[in-house]
Amino acid sequence: MATSPLTIGELSARSGVATSALRYYEELGLITAERTTGNQRRYRRATLRRVAFIRSAQRVGLTLDEIAEALATLPEGRTPTKADWARLSHGWRPRIDAQIERLERLREKLDGCIGCGCLSLRTCALQNPDDVVATRGPGAVYLEPGA
Repeated sequence: MATSPLTIGELSARSGVATSALRYYEELGLITAERTTGNQRRYRRATLRRVAFIRSAQRVGLTLDEIAEALATLPEGRTPTKADWARLSHGWRPRIDAQIERLERLREKLDGCIGCGCLSLRTCALQNPDDVVATRGPGAVYLEPGA
């Protein structure tokens, strides 16, 4: 028995993602919709899995560009299998491991800042007086893996 496609409102309600975000995902090519004769969007039920994947990937800090690149490797015309998803997630492990390391370093530094009570930029381990680490690159280099 074939299941009926979802409207954008139904997809939004089932996924917890705003209709505006779903339209944006479609604009970026992350998801696709069929159009009715009245030009209304209809989504395959498998789109729920894609949207859940997109949201999960965003929560761990992946960009929409990274997500789009990964989704482009999934098969067209069929629902991705467990093996498809495993292959995709395996490729992200180094990126996610680096993200975890950055978060752990931030947590360690914040614990020290919260506990030290110095409230001073002169002794803060996270600040960069006189921009002395500029040669190591932009951003919060103390929080980067290997810092």
